[in-house]
Amino acid sequence: MSDIKSEIDSDIEQNYSLNSNADPKNMHELTIYVQNLLQNVQDKFQSMSDQIISRIDDMGNRIDDLEKSIADLMTQAGVEGPEK
Repeated sequence: MSDIKSEIDSDIEQNYSLNSNADPKNMHELTIYVQNLLQNVQDKFQSMSDQIISRIDDMGNRIDDLEKSIADLMTQAGVEGPEK
């Protein structure tokens, strides 16, 4: 969890702060700057969402495999499984 916070803090410092090279000179540049900022935030959010969903899917697959292994062990031991 601290890795994600560090990554976000780093991105904020690198991409989202106004420095002397990125100061918008007029309304058009400001609009473009804000659009780019929002796009970067959206891209980062999408990436993190995809990672979370992928990890949840992996966890679901591991749970399914574990349940199958337990059922196989119970069958080998001659124990009946719970009734559904």
